[in-house]
Amino acid sequence: MPASDSSPRGRRAVRPSGDDRELAILATAERLLAEKPLNAISVDDLARGAGISRPTFYFYFASKDAVLLTLLDRVVAEADAASREAFGHPATGIREGWRRVITAYYETFRAHRRLTLAGAEARSSNAEIRDLWAGVVETWVQRCAAAIDAERTRGAAPAGPDARDLAVVLTSTNERVLYGTFSGDGPALAESGVVDVLLEVWLRAIYGASPAD
Repeated sequence: MPASDSSPRGRRAVRPSGDDRELAILATAERLLAEKPLNAISVDDLARGAGISRPTFYFYFASKDAVLLTLLDRVVAEADAASREAFGHPATGIREGWRRVITAYYETFRAHRRLTLAGAEARSSNAEIRDLWAGVVETWVQRCAAAIDAERTRGAAPAGPDARDLAVVLTSTNERVLYGTFSGDGPALAESGVVDVLLEVWLRAIYGASPAD
């Protein structure tokens, strides 16, 4: 009985599925964004990195901005899931609960630092990216406002500015401070201390002081 050919030449190459190609484009984009800004990345770079032709790239995405939008959609969904879990998980104390919320944002966006910065820079010129970000931030503001109202209702936090207004300010503060930390753009906090500083700002804004627990 003749031996079977087990070398690669004896096997038919497996053609990547459409999903595989799309994932390869997305993975290439995030890898390249870790090395250079979006405006220095071409469609040819994305196609070549994904192992496909330029025409095939356009079968999956209309532009490199569309690739960025898809990546951002995934990251904000990841951040939203982390936020939802942080707000929904019982806390052992005030400080621990709010720290979990701030850390959820910080860790998600730090893990996708260059993509986060590219998205922030693209918002001014891309309406879809701007709308995506506005929608998810609105969700975070609503969660934060509901948590502030709950703390006031149970007597842990004093009355103060409208809970939604305060939530908008605190969420916007997180956004700008984390952007500065990740980009080094202008005065910025060190990564090692940014969560601690933001936590103190949130606690004093919500409770009028820094709770001990």
